[in-house]
Amino acid sequence: MRSASPALDDRIDRLRELAHADPRLEGVLLYGSWTVGEADAHSDIEAYLYIRDDQADGFDGRAFLEQLAPLRLAYTNMWGILAVVFDDLMRGEFHLTPAGPGIDEVPTWQGQIHLPRPDDAVLLDRTGRLTRAARQLAEFRPREPVSTARQLTDELANWTLMVAHVLARGEIARAHAALHIVVAPLQLQLCRLLRDSTAHWLTPSRALEQELPAADRERYVAVTATAREQEVRRAARESWRWSRDLAGEAAARWALDLPHELHEQITGLLDAPR
Repeated sequence: MRSASPALDDRIDRLRELAHADPRLEGVLLYGSWTVGEADAHSDIEAYLYIRDDQADGFDGRAFLEQLAPLRLAYTNMWGILAVVFDDLMRGEFHLTPAGPGIDEVPTWQGQIHLPRPDDAVLLDRTGRLTRAARQLAEFRPREPVSTARQLTDELANWTLMVAHVLARGEIARAHAALHIVVAPLQLQLCRLLRDSTAHWLTPSRALEQELPAADRERYVAVTATAREQEVRRAARESWRWSRDLAGEAAARWALDLPHELHEQITGLLDAPR
């Protein structure tokens, strides 16, 4: 399989070659934009390196990846993933995982990870286990809507209440961060669920401009703000209005019970004069 990024294709070919030559590796599985045919010149390389269980403790991920290309940066990020920047500024994220439990986990990704061409995503499989596991992700399975909508509407109420409290305390920067980092992705997930557009579930802002209707995009723009007090307060009110509209739409579609009294109380906190 070839993509719109020859540099990424070449790096994947090199990773396949290195993996086959390293007996410590049992399997290598790609994920991300390349595996779903969306890679371009700005895409990174993302992979699970499944290390033989008896070799996992001593495996030097950085030394292995330096064979791909010179590294400008390599460190273990906040999620425990080896993140690298190559000399051509291509980014990479590599999960260094013992093969036994790691490959067993792959089928549990259904509903989150989609591998439409699993045999292309598997760069190395010495036992056949990884290919069998990856093939279980070949069919796209959307999220179960009722429980997912219930979870998201509850999350939005809880986190917006936190925003209202920190605004009342005068913590403008904290409220600004919560709106953009926590609340907005939850809103986009609920919006995608309602629009039957869940392919980019884990990164719901990806391809938003192409995949969501103009009215939803305008609502999203309305909930953004600079970190100035009046802007953040306005954005918080607009954000909660959109959350309530989305929750109401979900309730009507999937017969959810919403905590209406709590919702009104949150509205009152956000609308309280300063």
